[in-house]
Amino acid sequence: MSARFATIRILALLSVLLGVNYVAWRWLESVNWSAWWIAVPLVIAETYSLIDTFLFCLTMWRARERPAPVSEPRGTVDVFITTYDEPIELVMTTARAAQRIAYPHTTWILDDGSRPELEAAARDAGVSYLTRPDDWTGKPRHAKAGNLNSALFQTDGEFLLILDADQIPDPLILHRTLGYFADDHEVAVVQTPQWFMNVDEADPLGAQAPLFYGPIQQGKDGWNAAFFCGSNAVLRREALMRLGIIGYVREVTDSAARALRASETMIEAEVRAAADPNLTREFSALQIVIRQARRDLAAGVAVAEVADRVRSAVDDASRILVAQDLAGIRADLAELGALPIEHDAELDAIVVDEAGLETLAASDLSPITALDAVRALLDALRLDRGDEAQPILPMATISVTEDMATAMQLHSQGWRSVYHHEILAKGLAPEDLRTMLTQRLRWAQGTLQVMLRDNPLVKRGLSVGQRLMYFATMWSYLSGFAAVVYLTAPVVYLVFGVLPVTAWSVDFFVRFLPYFIVNQVLFLVVAKGVRTWRGQQYSLALFPVWIRACWTAFANVVLGRPLSFAVTRKDGRDPRGVPWGQIWPQLTAMVVLTVALVIGVTRVIIGTADGTGTLVNTAWVLYDLVVLSVIIQAARYRGPAARVLEKEPHGSEH
Repeated sequence: MSARFATIRILALLSVLLGVNYVAWRWLESVNWSAWWIAVPLVIAETYSLIDTFLFCLTMWRARERPAPVSEPRGTVDVFITTYDEPIELVMTTARAAQRIAYPHTTWILDDGSRPELEAAARDAGVSYLTRPDDWTGKPRHAKAGNLNSALFQTDGEFLLILDADQIPDPLILHRTLGYFADDHEVAVVQTPQWFMNVDEADPLGAQAPLFYGPIQQGKDGWNAAFFCGSNAVLRREALMRLGIIGYVREVTDSAARALRASETMIEAEVRAAADPNLTREFSALQIVIRQARRDLAAGVAVAEVADRVRSAVDDASRILVAQDLAGIRADLAELGALPIEHDAELDAIVVDEAGLETLAASDLSPITALDAVRALLDALRLDRGDEAQPILPMATISVTEDMATAMQLHSQGWRSVYHHEILAKGLAPEDLRTMLTQRLRWAQGTLQVMLRDNPLVKRGLSVGQRLMYFATMWSYLSGFAAVVYLTAPVVYLVFGVLPVTAWSVDFFVRFLPYFIVNQVLFLVVAKGVRTWRGQQYSLALFPVWIRACWTAFANVVLGRPLSFAVTRKDGRDPRGVPWGQIWPQLTAMVVLTVALVIGVTRVIIGTADGTGTLVNTAWVLYDLVVLSVIIQAARYRGPAARVLEKEPHGSEH
């Protein structure tokens, strides 16, 4: 272990211990319960920050700098360039650069916009062109994930290099990365950094993410949890296809379990209602078969085998009972016609609606019609339905950010990932605040969708470390609520003199200051000269974006409201200018903080406020103002045009 990593571990341990000491003291001894309405939110926010510190320290505990792969690159490769509505020349610049990749491969443009002019440009350049067939899985199209899923079934390379439309690859990108797959046949994805060539030194939009594409991904890599970030990554086709098959089987199995549960409920009702001993005997026998089928399904017996066995028992019971129940069949045809079997747009799958099943199960059906309803449910599960069968979808479609969701699925199935810390592709970052806010909102929404739909803390197949590494990323997007408290608390004190703590005593400073200082030193050592201040600014300054993302993700997953997918602009600044409607909360906060600062100083001068408390909160307000000032810098920013893409790449950088 190097001296630097030993230092990081010591600082990480100290940071957690000092943080626990401070927050425990805050809860047990310093909460001002007489002003609970601000004191409790503040200590909760501090607890959130402590958990965030713990997750960051845990990430850094296993940070690793990988050596280059040992094996020579081998295997067939498809290079996928995903596009929807980006400028054609931009896409073709990337495609021409992809053609110059030194390792043998096939370059494909995946045009989800189905543009004839792009197809013609690709043909003239000798680049393969794909678009989705009109009937590919129906709707929704699942944006980039759907585009990639379609291409997977129209190509055959053993490995896939995925590039966004603006990401210019280094000619040696495959030579640098393919060896990992030969070194370890369980590696499913090799992710490289995303780096942007149209960002200047100031980078007021925070496009470069040197902390994430560096120490954080290296830390996650140590836990085998470095994840796919959507571009500049190489993936193993076999891993994705296995993932798709597993997902397909899981959906069919879940549908079968629901159908059998509803079938058992209907048959139980018939057993209770039957006055004829013959009916009771036949339905009781069928009930036993269905119960055993449910147990077998849970034990892993094939869906087809279970369904065929139940269907055979239903047919036998029908032959015996048909003569006794002809009179009641006609009356129940309408209910049978409303059987709750439908195509789920979100999953692109034939499923059985659970609420509808409960209604059906409670219906007063005649015996024969009840058997027909069970048979129809089983027929919906048949695996030989031709063009109506569920499609196999390798790339995860549960989120607008398919990358993290797919990586988590791969890890849960035992596959490994690699983070290769070398810049091997250069792209275009947003050049205006509006575009940047749209991009960050999409990232946050997608990450929170995954947390709500497939929470890593309870996901089977993940190690404890992997669970925490994925959760750490998701947890960070909840910071908007803590930010509101951190902005409000000093205002409340400076304006109204309300203390959230019992006193600004020596006890407070001897606990808080060591925790804060060690935390900052840890960041400095981890960053190793890389500028991380911009990222720290945006974690607080984008609080309205994070809060909006939480609400929209919740509304989508829990309430079923649609969630739009916005493609990041790659053609320069948005002509609509500064998005005042999106940054008014930050601007309002800055005004309120400034006014509070003036009031607080005035109260000290006239002798109505405590000097120590005012000094602490003045420093707090000044810090908040410096952090929020990045929004003004971003609003005024005038980035370079996308013409930088015309420049040729000049090799890779470390």
